[in-house]
Amino acid sequence: MALAAIGVWLCSGGALAQDEVPAAEAAQELPDTWYAQVLAHSEIGINVTHFWSKGRNLRAETVMAGRRIVTIVTADTYYTYDLLVRTGIAVQRAARSVKQDDERTRPFGNEYFSLLRQGAELVRSESLAGRTVEIYQLTDDDGRRRIWVPPDEQRLPLRLQIFRRATAQEFVSDYLNWQRGLPIADEFFHPESGVSMLLMTYQEYIDKQAAREPIGPVPVLYGDLLHGY
Repeated sequence: MALAAIGVWLCSGGALAQDEVPAAEAAQELPDTWYAQVLAHSEIGINVTHFWSKGRNLRAETVMAGRRIVTIVTADTYYTYDLLVRTGIAVQRAARSVKQDDERTRPFGNEYFSLLRQGAELVRSESLAGRTVEIYQLTDDDGRRRIWVPPDEQRLPLRLQIFRRATAQEFVSDYLNWQRGLPIADEFFHPESGVSMLLMTYQEYIDKQAAREPIGPVPVLYGDLLHGY
């Protein structure tokens, strides 16, 4: 089902990543915003996550076991909370991660650049729904990671495949419906009113982790945006 969805996406609105994004001079007039939907599936089940970004700010929403998990990342704070019970944590981001914001094209969808830094290599090119894509692979002691990207400047990921050697599990994430330049209000990157947050410095968070203390109702899902890479 996910591959079929990618095929439809590439043949229609999904071609936005290559065909409908304006030229560089016109793109400068667009809001610095991005959106994508990610379908992640494995033998455990399927999750759908929506990502929005505006400049350095990120908002991600996913449903896990019936719980609506929201992550918001701003210039200095990482928020994660369960919107059903309206509780969560707000953690000061590590200085390293904040500094790396300047290196990120956007807060999400940067797996190609991350794998390249770790040594991923081009293994082959293939045609997907009549469009040429490149597949990069990184193999190490942890397992194998592959990414499918078009050979253009943006390198928007279309598919990410992860095989974990220790558990022999495979996880696949398909990026669908990439959009750029959406008008998004700044308030969209603020937690909803009435959400109770446990505030922590970065060091307090690390100390609680080291002591194996429970930290909030939901996990940190995007560790590079809290800790850096």
